[in-house]
Amino acid sequence: MQNVYLRKFLKRGAIWGFIVLELIFFTVAGHFLSLSEASFLDPENMLLLLKQSAPIGIIALGMTIVMINGNIDLSVGATFALAGVVMLDSMSWAVFAGLGDWVIPVAWLIALATGAFLGLINGMVVWKTGVDAFIVTLGAMLGFRGLVFMFNGEQPTFHLNWTMVDIAESSFFGLELPAIVLLLCTLVLWLVMTRTVHGRNAYAIGDNREAAVNAGIKVGPHMVWNFVLIGFLAALSAVVFYSASGSVNPNDGMLYELWVITAVVLGGTKLTGGSGSIINTLGGVIAIQILRKGLGHIGADTETVNLVIGSILIAVLFLDRQLNRRGREELKV
Repeated sequence: MQNVYLRKFLKRGAIWGFIVLELIFFTVAGHFLSLSEASFLDPENMLLLLKQSAPIGIIALGMTIVMINGNIDLSVGATFALAGVVMLDSMSWAVFAGLGDWVIPVAWLIALATGAFLGLINGMVVWKTGVDAFIVTLGAMLGFRGLVFMFNGEQPTFHLNWTMVDIAESSFFGLELPAIVLLLCTLVLWLVMTRTVHGRNAYAIGDNREAAVNAGIKVGPHMVWNFVLIGFLAALSAVVFYSASGSVNPNDGMLYELWVITAVVLGGTKLTGGSGSIINTLGGVIAIQILRKGLGHIGADTETVNLVIGSILIAVLFLDRQLNRRGREELKV
């Protein structure tokens, strides 16, 4: 019985306990090692941390649903960059020349539609061909990245609109727009996964696809909708990020898929599907950002950050495997 409660705690609350330990460690370590006089727990620093979590976090929420479904999407980084390129480039299209600042919402909608369409392509190929999503989206990652380079070669796509920048950098109650979008997406997707038939079906399909088919769930269309969703969220992340920066480098978004998957797994979602939590994925995203920011706060270089996060990910996967194996052995007794 104690083992059952331990597994439940590790699945539901461990990531938040880990975040508390991180905050304590970097606050104490920063007092002795940081060159900055500001405390790591400074409110402005924490609000900035949440804002910086948004680009990866918004995509990670969609990846959680796709992975609960038993799939994966490796093309999110390329989708992120391509949506950003389309958004900024469309603002200078001749057809929209007379719109003035009204071109901003039009460009946003075009970018979001682009992301959803790319997700639709992935979903339809996975459904209709039966090829594993890992292979399909790996190919899509290369193909979509090729489209990014086809726009302007190796040159950045640039279009700075100060009205759009003002919107992107606006804040409410101390929270800047990227953080607000991240929190709103978390709330909406948590409701979807816990209060709707679509959410229940996602868990059922990821847990046992054959049983889900026998239960009358339309597995193919369901998976397609989830790929559309993650494509949309990758584009939304690009809209939030590039509205403020106004410039897309062709290499932007590279390795995003790895950071996203790391955050989702740290939040307790299984790579094999059938189990996961939107709220805990948010915790995974925040935990990674605290590690990156905290290690930088005490003077660690990028290589050290990557080494630490990679080591933690391996430890989490090993622990999850051990707990699941023990759980299966207990069920046999």
